[in-house]
Amino acid sequence: MTLGPDPRSDAALARGRMRSSLRSVETFLRRSPAQAAVGIFVAAAAVFSLLLALPIATVEGRSMPVQDAVFTAVSAITVTGLTTVDTAAAWSPFGLGVILVAIEVGGLGVITLALLLARAITRKLGLGGRVFAQQSIGAPELGEVRSLLTIVVVTTVSVQGVLAVALAPPFIIAEGWAEGLWHAVFYAVSSFNNAGFTTHVDGLGIYEGNLFVLVPIMIGVFVGSLGFPVFLTLIKNRWDHSRWTLHAKLTLSTAVILMLVGAVAWSVFEWSDPATVGDMSPGEKIFHGLFASTMMRSGGFAITDSAASTTTTLLLSDALMFVGGGSASTAGGIKVTTLAVLFLAIVAEARGTKDVRVARRTIPDSILRVAISVTFLGASLVLTATTLLTLTHDAPLDRILFEVISAFATCGLSVGLSAELDPFGKYVLSVLMLAGRIGPIGLAAALAVRHRNVMYTYASERPIIG
Repeated sequence: MTLGPDPRSDAALARGRMRSSLRSVETFLRRSPAQAAVGIFVAAAAVFSLLLALPIATVEGRSMPVQDAVFTAVSAITVTGLTTVDTAAAWSPFGLGVILVAIEVGGLGVITLALLLARAITRKLGLGGRVFAQQSIGAPELGEVRSLLTIVVVTTVSVQGVLAVALAPPFIIAEGWAEGLWHAVFYAVSSFNNAGFTTHVDGLGIYEGNLFVLVPIMIGVFVGSLGFPVFLTLIKNRWDHSRWTLHAKLTLSTAVILMLVGAVAWSVFEWSDPATVGDMSPGEKIFHGLFASTMMRSGGFAITDSAASTTTTLLLSDALMFVGGGSASTAGGIKVTTLAVLFLAIVAEARGTKDVRVARRTIPDSILRVAISVTFLGASLVLTATTLLTLTHDAPLDRILFEVISAFATCGLSVGLSAELDPFGKYVLSVLMLAGRIGPIGLAAALAVRHRNVMYTYASERPIIG
């Protein structure tokens, strides 16, 4: 009599393989948290690309070209907002739902996703993962990493809920209950995550002058661009400035200064431009300037055509988009704290001060090196992508540079170039959006094979600078 396979032994073998796979993943997550974070982010982009390539994702019921599906998925997962097709006209309710989920996943961030997965698998954060989280998302102490991850999720859901409630009445009045609630939820998620995606064919331009729609979106973008470490400081210390961290002080002060300077400059440069706000009242011009400046933090929404702006305005936008928002936020760019540290270092050098000091604190030299590295790597990425696009597209340099910086800074403001690019150009911007979202330093850390502790030093010698 021949006995068949024992189901119990097969089940035991399957459980053994599962435990072995989990141990391998756990080991990888503990040893290489930065690489795991990047891997998860790229995998998520691939999954959403496949979903958007399905026929059910489009209004016409036909598969979207691969380059457009990939571009849209990457733009959503990196909370950028650049598009190659009209979001409202091209995607079906299923496709829009996929984009909404991708924005939410991207807003939670590459680091949060990696650490939440590590916690789900290992049931606890290893020391390597906690150190990586502390360095990457700004937890002041190792013990606060877990609380910061909780704040990331709770804050995201809470702020988006408040925004949706604020946006629901004007949308419901204009478009009815079903459409109004859908738009309220979508714009709440898109604004807080600094995504810039719109569900109207003409974008937010149809609500130009409707402060009940535009103001909540502006607030959502600005709050989302501050970063979760700032939220942690405000939750713990409220408005007691003396107990704020230096990071929170630099982020808030620099963000407000850049927003006001950008609003004034944009209004001045566009004041007499009939293609944008030249025919409007002074109050409307000022509001448009404030809205545009807020969106340059990485928001990506627009109520005027960026392509119609003057060359000077485009250059201003390039600079502000490149800086972006706060560290460990839904915004992109090199971050406002990077700019603040570089500016403070220049001031210290001009004064002949040995240390970089601000708010009764001394900024370590290692932080200055990171700021220089972030800026240089960011500029290198922009230069490389711009060069590649100039080789394959004959658009003016100012338009190419604007679109490239918008992609790197995951901003989403556009002069319409993304839709004009060939497949190669779309893939270039897709890679740039991924690199910009992960961050130059995060990308460098993920690619590093190992860290070396050098136990010796060489003699010092000063090269001539300048």
